[in-house]
Amino acid sequence: MHNLFETIVLGIIQGLTEFIPVSSSGHLVIAQYFFSGASDHLFLEFIDVGTTVALLVYFRKKIASILRDIFRDKNYTLARNILITAIPAGVVGYLLSDFINSSWFFGSIVVVLVGLAVVGAVMVIVEKLPKAKPVEDGAALSASRAFVIGIFQVFALIPGVSRSGSTIIAGRLSGLSSKAAAEYSFLASLPIMLGVMVKLLAGHTERTYMFANLGTLFVSNLFAFIAGMIAVGFMMRYLSRHSLALFGWYRIGLAAVVLVVLLVH
Repeated sequence: MHNLFETIVLGIIQGLTEFIPVSSSGHLVIAQYFFSGASDHLFLEFIDVGTTVALLVYFRKKIASILRDIFRDKNYTLARNILITAIPAGVVGYLLSDFINSSWFFGSIVVVLVGLAVVGAVMVIVEKLPKAKPVEDGAALSASRAFVIGIFQVFALIPGVSRSGSTIIAGRLSGLSSKAAAEYSFLASLPIMLGVMVKLLAGHTERTYMFANLGTLFVSNLFAFIAGMIAVGFMMRYLSRHSLALFGWYRIGLAAVVLVVLLVH
């Protein structure tokens, strides 16, 4: 388990990089590698709780609007699309959880560096790629486009790819503006994130780990929540005026720097 300094740093990294599309899992695996030489996957899953709460708080009005659409207005379109987008990653994540959680895959810094670089390159060129007919928001997506975004979200199970990055890219290619793609990406990640929380609370091993490390997890999640609130607000403002290219170049640069450090070390 990490000391107080490492716990705070990892919480801040989780909060910032969960919503800024540079891969929270990638950054956390890299940080843990340099802190201790190994990745603690359960710790990384538990500090996602803080960012899930941040997302619920930030989008509370939008979530309330979706619930009104469902129960008062009988308008299920946006909720349907969010569920369609969430299903592929949810199913694949459940069926392949042992493989995904294995140290040689999720904890592999090589996998992380490849994910960072490849998705970074896509972010740099995404605005030049052909896109579907523009749509206003997530509610205007067809079921098939929502499903395609969900397929892209499956790739986010690979460390270094980024859940927000993959779905924002897919949203752009599906006709959403950068800002609308970001909002839909964050909303569509909620079922997955809530599902992970339920899994953590339901598993015996996970509960044992949680109670054994309650203080550390509380501190890390507190910092993840604060950083997450800052990051999601920043992304919604930034993407209303800019593309993903800056984050793509950052990802490529980070992968190159870490690779050089590993080779020299």
